[in-house]
Amino acid sequence: MSPAAERNTGPILEVLKAHLPAQGSVLEIAAGTGQHACAFARALPGLDWTPSDPDPEARASIAAWRGVSDAANLREPLALDVRERQSWPDRQWSAIVCINMVHISPWSATEALMEMAGRTLAPAGLLALYGPYREAETPLADSNAAFDESLKARDPAWGLRDRDDVIAEAKARGLAFTLRKALPANNLMLLFRRA
Repeated sequence: MSPAAERNTGPILEVLKAHLPAQGSVLEIAAGTGQHACAFARALPGLDWTPSDPDPEARASIAAWRGVSDAANLREPLALDVRERQSWPDRQWSAIVCINMVHISPWSATEALMEMAGRTLAPAGLLALYGPYREAETPLADSNAAFDESLKARDPAWGLRDRDDVIAEAKARGLAFTLRKALPANNLMLLFRRA
């Protein structure tokens, strides 16, 4: 069980409820433990929720959470690595949700996410990102600065991304930036729509 997932599920869900369609299909990228997938699928019964993760241990955790979930709309986890285009299902999605991946992966993962979201989202489909970001107009919180340093110590290719760089990459892939919402613990929800 992830304590961070326990804390942020409610605030993330509030944003998703306001912006996801009532019905459709959602792909969750880098679903981790599966806690979010279970909570969101249960709270959004009209959506077909498909979690994914490249890590076999994460997929085992997702499957275990799914096994104790009463959400009939929660699908089996997919073995999907955003940078491996062939691992993406050949279908369209109403929405793609990605929580806490952008900063815990190399920039190439964000580039691939934007590329594939631009290809696989239905027209006006939603891409929802959650996590900490750098913003030119906002001083970086001490906790986020320390987190950024710890990430770079683990892997120099990781670290907090500049929000405007993420927006520019999305725009280059046909995804329009529609919302920035501040959430607890110095995190943001960034929403994009496929043109």
